[in-house]
Amino acid sequence: MADFAAGLSDERLSRVLHGKGAFRRFKNELHDRYPHHVPVWNAFSDNRTKVRAVEWLAEHALIEEGTADRFAAEHPDPDLP
Repeated sequence: MADFAAGLSDERLSRVLHGKGAFRRFKNELHDRYPHHVPVWNAFSDNRTKVRAVEWLAEHALIEEGTADRFAAEHPDPDLP
C-alpha cells in the first residue's frame, strides 16, 4: 500500500497509512476519493502478491532462484497514474 500510495501524485493516500486502522482507511479513501484508481490498485496488489509467492517458492527451494528472478523481471509493477 505504501509503495502504491507513494507512486501517486496526491499524498492523501500516504497520510492515511499511519496508525491503527490504516488498512481500512486506505481502502475507504481509495474507494471514496479515487474510485478510478481501484482497478490500478487491484492490478498492482495482485502483481505484488504473485511476485512474493514466487519469491517464497524460491526461498523454500521449491523452484530455482533463476526462475523466480525471471518471473519478477517479466512482471514489473504496473505503471501508476
